[in-house]
Amino acid sequence: MRFSRRQIVLAGTSTFFLSAATHASLADAFPTRPVRVIVPFAPGGPVDVFGRLMAQKFSDHFGQQFFIENLAGAGGNIGTEKAAKAEPDGYTLLITANNHVVNPLLYETVSYDPIKNFSPVSLAVGFPTALSVNNSVAAHDVQELVALVRSTPGKFSFASPGVGTPSHLLGEQFRQKLNLDLVHVPYSGSGPATEAVLAGDTQMCFAALTAAAPLAKSGSLRVLATMSKRRSPALPDVPTIAESGYPGLEGEGWVGILVPAGTPQPIVAQLSEQTRAVLALPDVAQRIAVLGFTSVGSTADEFARQLATESQTWASVISAANLKKQ
Repeated sequence: MRFSRRQIVLAGTSTFFLSAATHASLADAFPTRPVRVIVPFAPGGPVDVFGRLMAQKFSDHFGQQFFIENLAGAGGNIGTEKAAKAEPDGYTLLITANNHVVNPLLYETVSYDPIKNFSPVSLAVGFPTALSVNNSVAAHDVQELVALVRSTPGKFSFASPGVGTPSHLLGEQFRQKLNLDLVHVPYSGSGPATEAVLAGDTQMCFAALTAAAPLAKSGSLRVLATMSKRRSPALPDVPTIAESGYPGLEGEGWVGILVPAGTPQPIVAQLSEQTRAVLALPDVAQRIAVLGFTSVGSTADEFARQLATESQTWASVISAANLKKQ
């Protein structure tokens, strides 16, 4: 049987509108059953606490339960790989952190692609990293610190919350871009890393501002700069790294929401819009501040661009530092 060009065009147009109508219908009905929210870390950590807060608010808004499933292990890889293989129907969400981009660059074997296997929903919140020094260090700003490190090669080390963490990578970027002789000393979290500086075990550290801010306010150590683009309300008098004379070294930890690639776009749009609405709620804003986060609430497209940029940035830093995990 032969078809005219007009019949073929009409058939293709009908298929397009049928597909669009189907996706719109799915979005209008979403969700019709409980939604799984995978957090690839153990319960009780900051990503888990934020995930539970979002899950509760999503449940209230959508009228269906959004339930947390903690799938910890391998630095977040186990839960992320599970999410990547889930049905792309909107009924599996992933709430995760910078490890989403970093792990495929850091680990020798990772079975997911952070860009190709996921659709970004929103970069929800950020958490700034502080550059702190022991009070005995004869530097009161970043330029003085850089000059001091250069004048005493091999004498300075920096602490971080662990290999491959956002703070560690920011420290490595700082070391590489400024060509500084610094030794990295990893700890098991921001608290221990900051305490190491306080005790004088290392002279400086890159760690979460939430750990450093109380000690800075009490005068126990000095925070020379935040590594974010904007000053933190927690320490409004502390300049950013760019304000300190070193633009291009900014970066911070974040928590974002993603879904498996192929999830209908209207559902992604709904989730992205609702994320921003939740972050604007007064009780959520207050809770986020207590957790040490800063509200971002990006669009899906903005988050996609952020992921692409970070993949390139950290690939270069990780390669130059020869960082690898089994």
